[in-house]
Amino acid sequence: MDRKVSVIGLGYVGLPVAVAFGKKHKTIGFDINEARLSELRAGHDATLEVEDSELAEAQVTFTSNTEELAAADFHIVAVPTPIDSSKKPDLSPLIGASRSVGAALKKGDIVVYESTVYPGATEEDCVPVLEQVSGLKCGEDFFVGYSPERINPGDKEHTFTKIRKVVSGQTPEVLDIVASVYESVVTAGVYKAQSIKVAEAAKVIENTQRDLNIALVNELAVIFSKMGIDTHAVLEAAGTKWNFLPFKPGLVGGHCIGVDPYYLTHKAQTLGYHPEVILAGRKINDSMGAFVVNQLVKAMIKKRIQIEGSKVLLMGLAFKENCPDLRNTKVVDIISELAEFNIQVDVYDPWVNKDEAFEEYGVSPIDTPDQGQYDGVIVAVAHNEFTALGIDGCKAFGKPTNVLVDLKNLFAIEDSDVRL
Repeated sequence: MDRKVSVIGLGYVGLPVAVAFGKKHKTIGFDINEARLSELRAGHDATLEVEDSELAEAQVTFTSNTEELAAADFHIVAVPTPIDSSKKPDLSPLIGASRSVGAALKKGDIVVYESTVYPGATEEDCVPVLEQVSGLKCGEDFFVGYSPERINPGDKEHTFTKIRKVVSGQTPEVLDIVASVYESVVTAGVYKAQSIKVAEAAKVIENTQRDLNIALVNELAVIFSKMGIDTHAVLEAAGTKWNFLPFKPGLVGGHCIGVDPYYLTHKAQTLGYHPEVILAGRKINDSMGAFVVNQLVKAMIKKRIQIEGSKVLLMGLAFKENCPDLRNTKVVDIISELAEFNIQVDVYDPWVNKDEAFEEYGVSPIDTPDQGQYDGVIVAVAHNEFTALGIDGCKAFGKPTNVLVDLKNLFAIEDSDVRL
């Protein structure tokens, strides 16, 4: 490969990409977060996506200086694409990153976006910024491509180099270059998409499909709870058919599944189409925090536990097990719903950064819960530490009369009072 790579955005997605390239080629890693850069220069990744040994092995120059990006001619943008409080796409990190790259662009450069967007965003939203800041013409002086990220936080098996990479480029020639650059590090190979918009759309529907499948089983969980039927027993029985899809009910958070569908629905609505099925699935999944708390309260009432002023232990805050990632965690929905009942909540999660939890959600996780102190215990995340405690260890945090909610199906049905 005769291209010099820069990676803009060194979070859960960007850092693994930068390190993968850095193991084989000198690479520039750019981020505007100085604390993050200091941590990486010291040889540690707080997201735990990259081992310290891997970080030491990679030839990555960490910088916040846009001038240093000029040394590269292949720029990979991997910044977050969140939604705002109105569930609308927030492109500000993407536009900011485009400005940073634009300031360093020169003739012959290629900019590839990995951030999840709606179809058309690369060419319609990002390219104008690149052109304005650089003074260059896209398609003549520089070129763009899109290659959707498929990083799965906390997953040490399906890592960046082991997942087939979808790539796209502005022209057939650019596509070949983009493909060759990624092929130099991605051992699983690449798939050449027909166009940039096709690649953008492919990414956004990957998670929309999962979101809708989970929404279906979440709705089934609500229905079966009213019937007094165990949802997991139903799914296990149905799963004996060869083509039954093995989805489970639960909270749908994180940086992708709970966010990406809103990018697609936003674009559809700007075109005058109201996407009913996708939004219905989002509504169901966004309502599960309230459903969990309602089930908890009902179970507490049946045991004659005073609701107002009661104390609940919430085990887990991260959006998934064995991972410190707090982005779009739906556990906070449970916290908000508990507050509506004037229930005191202690949050316990040995994986998350306490300062980040407070900064993002105003939540201060406790160090260690005391035994025998809680009217309710909610096991919300399947961390290894919680699994190791077992049902007896989790129940020990409760008072003699308590309610145990098992959201992850960790324990036998007869051992919990509520589960999805």
